[in-house]
Amino acid sequence: PYNWGIPSPPDPPLALRRHRLPRFWLAITLGSVTITVAAVYWWERQLPERIEQAVGRGDLDACLSYSEQLAALSWLPGRSPQEQGHCRRAKASQLWQAKRWRQALELQALLIASPAALPQDRQQLTLWREQLRRQAIERFQAGDLEAALTLLAPLGEDRHGDGSSLGDDLSETWNRNRLQLERASRLAGQARWWEALDALNRIDHPWWQERSRPVRQRVQQGVNSLAAKDRHHDSHGELPHTVPAARLDALVQQRIAAGRDEWQAFQEACRQLGGRVVEAGPETACQR
Repeated sequence: PYNWGIPSPPDPPLALRRHRLPRFWLAITLGSVTITVAAVYWWERQLPERIEQAVGRGDLDACLSYSEQLAALSWLPGRSPQEQGHCRRAKASQLWQAKRWRQALELQALLIASPAALPQDRQQLTLWREQLRRQAIERFQAGDLEAALTLLAPLGEDRHGDGSSLGDDLSETWNRNRLQLERASRLAGQARWWEALDALNRIDHPWWQERSRPVRQRVQQGVNSLAAKDRHHDSHGELPHTVPAARLDALVQQRIAAGRDEWQAFQEACRQLGGRVVEAGPETACQR
């Protein structure tokens, strides 16, 4: 349009416009922070009622979630709401009943480490740990090593790198018994009866002892056959290259009564009579 000679107002200097921008953004930032703080404060005021409602309807997951939020948002330093302890206690018990042992133990440990813990909470954790150990031993004695290790896993006692855990001890006992039965079976197949009997007597696990029963019966028959042959030799006079069977048997029995195992007793008795243990064909004998 036509300018009637009135001068136009000058544009504000660029420096002035730049000076106003920080104030604008600062106002927006402070407003956002204020709104956020107000919203957090409002939500914190709502949480106790939410927790109560969750407890009332038995929703332990919601109860635990709300109580943990309340503990995190608490405005008062050092405040530890008892609701959180209640929710953790109830949820840990629920997890235990569901056989989710690891999660139950972890949650109970968190409860114990919090100011909301009660004296009985620590007792409960100790009781649960003892129950798992006892069940693991029972499963192991019944012949289920894997189930025993599974029960020990939530305790962190299924295996250690240095072999110091309870699970390591159970595995070592299991493998030792298994190897002794394998050795006894192999020796019985070679008719090395005394050595096979020694291996069988080293089996100290109830399940493996029951499993070794057929091999033991076979080995005992073999030992009895050796005694019968010795008696037959006695009826015709002692052979010049064998020790007296009756004296050998008496010494063996004396050593067994003193706590020696059969194979060790046989070896010692043979040496005492001036003989030595040799493999006579498929059998083990004491000869001079």
